[in-house]
Amino acid sequence: MGSTERAGRKEWIALGVLALPLLLVSMDVSVLYFAVPYISADLGVSATEQLWIFDIYGFVLAGLLITMGSLGDRIGRRRLLIFGAVAFGLASVAAAYAQSPEQLIAARAVLGIGGATLMPSTLALIRNMFHDAEQRAKAIAFWSAVMMGGISLGPVLGGFLLEHFWWGSVFLINTPAMLLLLVLAPMLLPEFKAPTGGRFDLIGSVLSLAAVLPVIWGIKELAANGASALPVVAIVAGLMFGVMFVQRQRTAAYPMIELGMFRNLAFSGSLVANTVGTLALVGNAVFMTQYLQLVHGLSPFKAALWSLAPSVVVGGAAPLAASLARRIDRAYVIGGALVLAASGFGVLTQVRVDSSLAVVLTGAALLAAGLVMVMSLVTEAIVGSVAPERAGSASAVMETCSEFGGALGIAVLGSIGTAAYRSDLPSAVAAPVREGLPAATAAATHLPAQVAETVLATARHAFTHSMNAVAVVGCVLLLVTAVVATTTLRGTAASPEPVPVSEEEDDPALHPVA
Repeated sequence: MGSTERAGRKEWIALGVLALPLLLVSMDVSVLYFAVPYISADLGVSATEQLWIFDIYGFVLAGLLITMGSLGDRIGRRRLLIFGAVAFGLASVAAAYAQSPEQLIAARAVLGIGGATLMPSTLALIRNMFHDAEQRAKAIAFWSAVMMGGISLGPVLGGFLLEHFWWGSVFLINTPAMLLLLVLAPMLLPEFKAPTGGRFDLIGSVLSLAAVLPVIWGIKELAANGASALPVVAIVAGLMFGVMFVQRQRTAAYPMIELGMFRNLAFSGSLVANTVGTLALVGNAVFMTQYLQLVHGLSPFKAALWSLAPSVVVGGAAPLAASLARRIDRAYVIGGALVLAASGFGVLTQVRVDSSLAVVLTGAALLAAGLVMVMSLVTEAIVGSVAPERAGSASAVMETCSEFGGALGIAVLGSIGTAAYRSDLPSAVAAPVREGLPAATAAATHLPAQVAETVLATARHAFTHSMNAVAVVGCVLLLVTAVVATTTLRGTAASPEPVPVSEEEDDPALHPVA
């Protein structure tokens, strides 16, 4: 396929195949929300083990993204995708039938390995299949919508399955889709790998893992338990390993990441916008979930269903962004989308304890729509600004930045929210209430009815105040990012890159089966 040749029916069908692993990996981030109480009751999970069941997937995925993106560039993206599908499917079965917390934690770790292979592979294959910029923008808009849809759908699907089946069903849903992927991928997906990838950099892989994992863990630990020495030491150690990793990439004969990518403003500027967007989205989700459940009194399942309402708007946001970017400079569309997202935070600054769901969901919809527009455009800019043979490592860098953004969203916005919550409470309030709204709600169950009502009213008012404060900070952050992104990205539309020769053009044996 030449660099200006448009994709045909086969490529669009293949895009649907790529949506399978993307949907499942993004769902796996949130599908456990409702399952943990059932798992805890069945397996006797301790509080510490519960945290590891939640977090090990994200830790392993974040730590291995750069390694897997680079590996896919070398051994072939379809091959890595298939390996990842096998690992993900087998680990899903192992998780479903785990007999102990340790087995479940191990299975979740393997799921993280599989997820780390699937995410960059899907995006890199899109870069290789869609060489026409307009078609690639549409394909990536679809990719972004599927990813956001999976994150939103996870809790709803998990809640539905748990109402009808045992807790292992939330893992088993992955298996049929992965089997379908294993059947369809060799027939519909082309194989691409960098023609001059060179040897795999094992030392660089270890350094990237040592850099990412301690920083992600340290940020999450600070957000969960406050300031202490160990997470700070972990973050410092991770940053030191990060410096060593960068130095290794400068001197290695075959680096995992081409550092020259970061000199391209379309690439580096888009990374910043993507990271800030993820920070805002994840940070707000933490407060939105608690508001719907603990202030409005919705059950977890009903809260998840109401959270799907903004998806109606979000579904059209990514295609709209792609359409606008064909008519005007992409930088202005990204800036405008960030302003739209900031307006969502603006609405959320007006939320009160007795606000209707319409107000809350309007703010959430504007925020999500704007950020999905941003993420789809910056994703296209990132993969379009590098040579196709570097698409895997570029995608991995972007996904790693997203993981950092999510962790920072919980830590930074969570800390601001906690400070605002405590500042709004009377000084005489008991210590459990000062811990947060969930702790206050739990404490109220042990109090006389009239006292409990007073405690809950006070805590809910303080929480809503903290949500408003977070929305103000988020609004300002997004507006500043809008100015920076528009200035940085203006006029940086990537020119078409030369397309590498695929293995199928060199080896007839690798042609997809008709």
